[in-house]
Amino acid sequence: MTPANRLQTVEEYYFSKKREEILALEAKGIHIINMGIGNPDLPTHPNVIAELEQAAAETGSNYYQSYKGLPELRNAFQSWYLKTYAVDLNPHTEILPLMGSKEAIMHIHMAFCNPGEDILIPNPGYPTYASTAKLLQIGVKLYGIKEENDWQPDFEELENLVDEKTKILWMNYPHMPTGAIAQKESMQKLVTFARKHALLLVNDNPYSSILNTKPTSILSFCDRTDPIIELNSLSKSHNMAGWRVGIAVGNAEVINHVLTVKSNFDSGMFKPIQKAAIKAMELGKDWFDSINKEYENRRQKVWALLDELGCQYQEDSAGLFVWAKIPKSFQSGEEFSDHLLYHHGIFASPGSIFGSHGENYIRFSLCAPQKEIEQSMLRVIKQKLVS
Repeated sequence: MTPANRLQTVEEYYFSKKREEILALEAKGIHIINMGIGNPDLPTHPNVIAELEQAAAETGSNYYQSYKGLPELRNAFQSWYLKTYAVDLNPHTEILPLMGSKEAIMHIHMAFCNPGEDILIPNPGYPTYASTAKLLQIGVKLYGIKEENDWQPDFEELENLVDEKTKILWMNYPHMPTGAIAQKESMQKLVTFARKHALLLVNDNPYSSILNTKPTSILSFCDRTDPIIELNSLSKSHNMAGWRVGIAVGNAEVINHVLTVKSNFDSGMFKPIQKAAIKAMELGKDWFDSINKEYENRRQKVWALLDELGCQYQEDSAGLFVWAKIPKSFQSGEEFSDHLLYHHGIFASPGSIFGSHGENYIRFSLCAPQKEIEQSMLRVIKQKLVS
C-alpha cells in the first residue's frame, strides 16, 4: 500500500522515535534517567480513583455519552474556571469537554482553515500545532519567541507575517517549552492584534496551575464576543495525563463549530471518567500545594544539576519544565542531549525539536522522582572525576 501524500509532510513524533533508542540502551543494561517528557509521575488523587471505580459499576456507565459531556461535568469546569481564573463561563454554550486538549488542535484546524490558508504559531512551540496543520495542507508561519524579549511575542514580526490567508493565531502561556509567563501587556496586545486582523486567537493553557502563583486565562483580557478560545486540561494540573480530560472554552460560536467537527470523530467521553473528573476539580488547595511543593523541590535539584553541567537558566518560570541554554562547548541542543544520554544515561529534550529558536537550548522535565534527579547529579560528578 502507498501511503497518502500528507504523510510526507510530517515525521514520526520525536518522542516516539527517541523512546525506541532509549529502550535499546536499557536492553543493554543501561539505566536511563528520563527527564525528557512531561508525563506526570505523581499519582492521581485516591478520591478520584475511587469515584472512577464506583461510577464504573453503575448501570448505564457503558452507554454512549453526549458529545458535550455530562451537564455536571460542564458545571464543574465552570466552577473550576471561576475559582482558578476568576472567569465566569456559560456551561451550556462556552464549555466543550474534550478527550484531552490535543485532539482540539486538529479539530480547530479542521473547523476554521481550508487547504492553502495559514496559521501563526510560536517558535519555539508545541510541535503538534504545525504537524496537524501540515496534515491538512494548511500553511504554517512561525513567529519568534526569544530570550531577549523575555519569551514574549514580537508584534512587529507578527504584523509582517499576517495577511488575508491567515486564519488562526496560536499562543501558549505559560509557555512550553520555556516556562515563560505571559506579561499582561502581551496578553492584551495579542487580543488587540487578533481583533485587528480578524483572527481566531487560541491560548493553549495546560500549565497555569504548576509552579505559578497567579494562574491567568486569556479570557480575562477580552469580550466573550471576540473569536477567542482557550484550551485546558487536567493532565498536568491533576496528574491525569492518561485519563484524557480536557476542555475548550470561550466564544460560543467558535465552540459550536469545534463541536461540529468533534461529533464526527468520537462518541462521547466514558461516563466514569467524566464523574471522576468532577471529583478531581473538587480537590482542595492543600493537595495542589503539596504537588507544587514536590515540583519545587525537584526544580531546585534540576537547577543544581544544570549548574554542574554549566548551563544557564532563568528562575522566573512556570510549568513542568526547566529550559536552559547549553554550554558553549556544544554546537547544538541535540548534540548536548546525545552527550547526556550516551555519557551519563540522562535523557533531556533538545530545544531544536520545538523550533529553530530552541537550537541552543535543552529542556528538562520535572516528571522524575527526586532520587532520580539526585542520581543524575552523582553520575555527572563521577564522570568529571574520571575524566
